[in-house]
Amino acid sequence: MAHSLADKVIAVTGGARGIGAATAAALTRAGATVAIGDLEPEAANAGHHALALRVDVTDRDGLTAFLDTVEQQLGPIDVLINNAGIMPLARIEDEADTTTERILAINLHAVIHGSREAIVRMRPRGGGHIVNVASAAAKIPFPGGATYAATKSGVFGFSEAIRAELHGSGIDVSCVLPGFVQTELAAGLTGVPGFAPITADDVAETIINTLRRPRFEVYVPRRIGPALRFGALTGRRFSEWLQRVLRAETPMLAAVGSPERKAYEQRVTTRRKGTR
Repeated sequence: MAHSLADKVIAVTGGARGIGAATAAALTRAGATVAIGDLEPEAANAGHHALALRVDVTDRDGLTAFLDTVEQQLGPIDVLINNAGIMPLARIEDEADTTTERILAINLHAVIHGSREAIVRMRPRGGGHIVNVASAAAKIPFPGGATYAATKSGVFGFSEAIRAELHGSGIDVSCVLPGFVQTELAAGLTGVPGFAPITADDVAETIINTLRRPRFEVYVPRRIGPALRFGALTGRRFSEWLQRVLRAETPMLAAVGSPERKAYEQRVTTRRKGTR
């Protein structure tokens, strides 16, 4: 039986742009009461949501305060979607340590802290749903995005572990792994062999379906899952040979330092006033 989203209180981090914005809009259309948290909530059309607040997910106290405010104003949180994430690209020897720290803080530590805060709230009530947005890069790492891939692998492993911890609690955990999504995060990428471009709306629709019928490992598009399982059967040597034949590393490395990525990378790697 599919779960109804009507009147569910759902918090979305990184909800002002890209996948987060598309998901928040789709949830609102489905009848949910949606709160978005973002460094730039004004970038979203806040009129479509019940609440839009500024939150820096790297500020643990601030993220906790965001969830507290959502519950104070809208009621107990039924679903938390840990979506906030960044993808600066660089060869690892050229990546500034401050950038490494920022990717880890946003993409992984914030997911851990947000999930922990959700569990503290949901466990006593006997139910809830945590959705952690990772990436297919968790399973298919690519040159030029080593730290990004590490964080998304971490999100997957963390999600799998807390799912086991929460067995029997009534709290569902889902990990969503999109492929090549046409958002600002993918600026400058001209195409990744084997991955047809998808839209933020495609990912949002999948998240909606996952909330209605919970499952753990969720690929967008769905065909990525069987392809990965086939790759696991053929072995690493075959997979690496195929990647070389397809020149799968070329789009990422070609995008490093490209003019198309300049504005995005400057925005996501610059520490904002009042942030850690």
